[in-house]
Amino acid sequence: MAHRIYAHRGSSEQYAENTRAAYLQAIADGADGIECDVHLTKDRRLVCFHDFTLDRTSNGTGNVSDHTLDELLQLDVSSWKGVPIPPEYGGTADQLVTLDDLVDLMRAAGRPLGLAVELKHPSPYGQELEDELLKYLMAEGWDPDTSRLDNIQMSFMSFHPDAVKYLADNMPGEYLCQLLDDIDAEELKASLMMGELTVGAVAGLLRRALSEGEGLIEEHRVGLAGPGVDYVRSHLPLIRRWLEAGMQFRVWTVDDPQDVKLCRDLGFGEITTNRPAEVRRQLETARV
Repeated sequence: MAHRIYAHRGSSEQYAENTRAAYLQAIADGADGIECDVHLTKDRRLVCFHDFTLDRTSNGTGNVSDHTLDELLQLDVSSWKGVPIPPEYGGTADQLVTLDDLVDLMRAAGRPLGLAVELKHPSPYGQELEDELLKYLMAEGWDPDTSRLDNIQMSFMSFHPDAVKYLADNMPGEYLCQLLDDIDAEELKASLMMGELTVGAVAGLLRRALSEGEGLIEEHRVGLAGPGVDYVRSHLPLIRRWLEAGMQFRVWTVDDPQDVKLCRDLGFGEITTNRPAEVRRQLETARV
């Protein structure tokens, strides 16, 4: 079967994630679509950035949501990767991208592309994030019934079931993807640097969200299941049951050749990867 390949935060193995260079490389790599993450800035602009904080992937610090877009545009969001950026992909100062910028890059590609927008929650602005997204899309000429914007097929994702349900009131469920990931309290403790009690409370909230997200898939209230590849490996009987029930899948982040083979063998329609060109070659070679 044909697989649609989405570039995870762009071609982010090659260039810094969610940057102009990574997105342009994804288009050059022939990706079928691009996956991005969006937050609201302090002045309510939709910006493509993964983490809630600036520290890991920029020379800034603090929360993305506490900064205006102009403040974020002053940051270096690409040098941490240690890779020079070709002049045609812009300079270091041009790498932070708004959702509007990304849509313009994809319009200019001149071919059909998918755009998978992940809404990052919990947002300090609550469902204002979804409202601003919908307001922006409607102003650009997006058609909610087909979820098309010019040459771009839009879809929307979140780990947060409330965000998915909120969007379902504004568009057909077939364009919504419920993301899934197992909850590991020890990993949470290491990554969030929290005490045992706080980690336990956060893990409990995440487990409830996961259970509710699985319920949305069971009830076919979304058109796409979006598990991580580790979740797939850990829940194969459930995954096979969903497949037999006709659920479509968009699996992330599929970089390892063995994971690519697993996704191919299971027949997943969409694969999200940091390495779109390499994954495409592996899948095409397997069909020969």
